[in-house]
Amino acid sequence: MAPRPAWKGYLKLSLVSCAVELTGATDHSEKVSFRILNRKTGNTVRRQYIDSVTGKPVPDDDEVKGYEIGDDEYLLVEEDEIDAVQIESSHTLAIEHFVDRDDIPQIYFDTPYYVTPSDNASEEAFAVIREAMARQDKAGIARIVLYRRERPVMIEPFDKGLLLTTLRYDKTVRKPDEVFAGLAKAKLDPELIELATHIIDKKQAAFDPSTFEDEYEAALLELIQAKQKGKTPPVVQAAERPANVVNLFDALKQSLAGDSGAKTSTSTPASKTPAVGKAANRKSAAKPRKTAKSQKSA
Repeated sequence: MAPRPAWKGYLKLSLVSCAVELTGATDHSEKVSFRILNRKTGNTVRRQYIDSVTGKPVPDDDEVKGYEIGDDEYLLVEEDEIDAVQIESSHTLAIEHFVDRDDIPQIYFDTPYYVTPSDNASEEAFAVIREAMARQDKAGIARIVLYRRERPVMIEPFDKGLLLTTLRYDKTVRKPDEVFAGLAKAKLDPELIELATHIIDKKQAAFDPSTFEDEYEAALLELIQAKQKGKTPPVVQAAERPANVVNLFDALKQSLAGDSGAKTSTSTPASKTPAVGKAANRKSAAKPRKTAKSQKSA
């Protein structure tokens, strides 16, 4: 069954517009989910809103949204009143300007959606806008009202259509200095960095998302299948937690040695070899050290 569009409206570039629809680019329907049951009866339970003063359940028809305007004082707002709030971005994706995609820090990217023309009459205009963006290698910035919130978005060519990614507001993104300010710039041993660099070289590979497997999900399914068959659920021995590195040099050497036969990568530049050789010949009794782009189409 075809996925249901998350939004329908118009894509607009200056005076050119076309009807489009958004479809979620991700799917979570296959994830393991649980219902809450009454342990005594085995029946499913449902949530109810309870009046905070009377303690009685509130019928659906009596539920209404309220905006707090004072201490225990609320302004009632009806659903149809909220639905009546319409601005341009409620129905139109008007591209305001274009940017280099790489200029947008990754931390601002939120949720991806596919954008496609919603009728045959819009296909030509949609294709022209998409092709022009692809040739200029630019991403458009616009705004859209999704789920009763206006969100800034980035639109870019993707495969045969467009990809829209909602962006986070600047005020919602925690600035790095708030977290990293206490990290002092350490003076690092070049030989340690050289060893770590070679480990990275050994572990290089092409990006392949098909290799991603949810091992926790698989373990949950194994638990469920065992209980269905009346068997004792498997007991999985938790992996040993890593400890703090006492001798960073030895840990890097052992990592490099362990990875050397795991994967063959491109040959190591000759300029790096002497440094590794020098490091490898260091005496083992060394003094311990303390350690503390979206796919684009042409």
